[in-house]
Amino acid sequence: MYTDDRIRIGMKENGENIYLNPSMACRHGLIAGATGSGKTITLKVLAESFSEMGVPVFLADVKGDLAGMCMPGNDTEDMQRRIEKFGLKEAGFDYHGYPAVFWDLYGKKGTPLRTTITEMGPDLMATVLGLNDLQTALLSIIYKIADDEGLLLIDTKDLKAIINYVSENHKEYEENYGKIAPVSLAAIVREIVALEMKGAEQFFGEPAIDIRDFISTGPEGRGVINILDSSSLINDPTLYSMFMLYLLAELFETLPEAGDLAKPKLVFFFDEAHLLFSGASKDLLTKIEQVVKLIRSKGVGVYFATQNPSDIPDGVMSQLGNKIEHALHAYTPAEQKKVKAAAEGLRENPEFNTYETLMALGTGEAVVSFLGEDGVPGIAQKVSILPPQSQMGEIDEGIRSQEISRSTLHSKYANPYDPDSAYEFLKRKGVEEEEAKAAAEKAAAEEKEAMKAQQAAEKEAQKAKEREEREAQREKEKESRKVKTAAKSVGNSVAGTVGREVGKSVGSSFGKFGKTLGGNVGASIGRGIIGTLFKF
Repeated sequence: MYTDDRIRIGMKENGENIYLNPSMACRHGLIAGATGSGKTITLKVLAESFSEMGVPVFLADVKGDLAGMCMPGNDTEDMQRRIEKFGLKEAGFDYHGYPAVFWDLYGKKGTPLRTTITEMGPDLMATVLGLNDLQTALLSIIYKIADDEGLLLIDTKDLKAIINYVSENHKEYEENYGKIAPVSLAAIVREIVALEMKGAEQFFGEPAIDIRDFISTGPEGRGVINILDSSSLINDPTLYSMFMLYLLAELFETLPEAGDLAKPKLVFFFDEAHLLFSGASKDLLTKIEQVVKLIRSKGVGVYFATQNPSDIPDGVMSQLGNKIEHALHAYTPAEQKKVKAAAEGLRENPEFNTYETLMALGTGEAVVSFLGEDGVPGIAQKVSILPPQSQMGEIDEGIRSQEISRSTLHSKYANPYDPDSAYEFLKRKGVEEEEAKAAAEKAAAEEKEAMKAQQAAEKEAQKAKEREEREAQREKEKESRKVKTAAKSVGNSVAGTVGREVGKSVGSSFGKFGKTLGGNVGASIGRGIIGTLFKF
């Protein structure tokens, strides 16, 4: 409850009120306690108080019982007793709801929350994916190539597309970007696919959240309470951690330095924080610790609600100056050791034993220690926590739907769209390259066919020429034979006649028989000579 410019959180047994100084709220805080001890009510009271002082709130609703903050509380007998016990009537206590905006990564129980691969950045993306040093360096190169070539990285398919493209063409990029190992790129893609299987692909897309939309006020100047439904998201601690870390990192990068303020610009509450840190890698824990440590200077307070203080890593716990610890149960020596450690983390009060008190607290009771104006932790105090002014528990889905639809931010972020980004560009480029390749292959094939046709034509022409030459040769030879035959015929006739006459003349001296024989022999010799001269 916000009163006298302070947050009234509870009351001691002697009637003394305990307050949280708003100027110390950016020093972060812890709300711890076993199941049923009342830590969710404490979270609500704090969130309501910040809203009343005009400070926007962002809180993760793991069980759905924080949604009732948009509705006025119910006036029950138990509430009447508590109002009377704390003297709240005189302090102006009244039932009312608070301006609320419902969010949901999956878009089912609230306005969708999205960001882009580019906005996530290579360092945070590598941390979430659990990449080693080499893979982290390669992912940074991928981001640089995308930036140099003007490619938008909106969602996971964009990131996979450019990684695969660079892998296939790594030799072309190595001259300007250094050695690129396709095997390591393939390992990164596998990690992205694993993240997609956890539902991360719904977190990446447009329109991306503008972190400044969380910082707004509603009617009467109350800070808007942004309620993230985490009932499904919390089932995957990696995705939950990624989301939390992204929001804090984005706030740190977006908001200007603020220094020490009279009150925070924004307060984050992360319920069931033990699920947030469970199974987180060392690099992720280091990153969370770093962001929590630095974000205070931007005017942002971070409060973790969990079952046991030991759920919070030491590096993060050291940044939590304001502590509210409800009942802690210990049934084993190991659990007792944890409770003792929690007690030792509070500034000792000589009036009671902190360890025994933590073990004996009832529902709605807590041991608190807030930072004083000088920044020094206050002495531990046992208090009873005030009741909330809004509705406790879940709300009707019809009311939730009305609250979602009437938000101006819902119309801004409800409908996703897929812009022309790396995936589409590289897909077009691949199609164009395939078409160019096919066209080149077709042209080469056509050229080859044309060459074959030309060669066939030339061969056929050569054959025709050879046929013509052979035909001409045959005709020539035929004519030659005709000439020779005619000449031979004439020669035979002349030679035979001449030879016969010569033979007769020679053979006449031998008588009639000699003349006849000489004529025949002379004719044969004459024809033989002519045959030799006109031989084919």
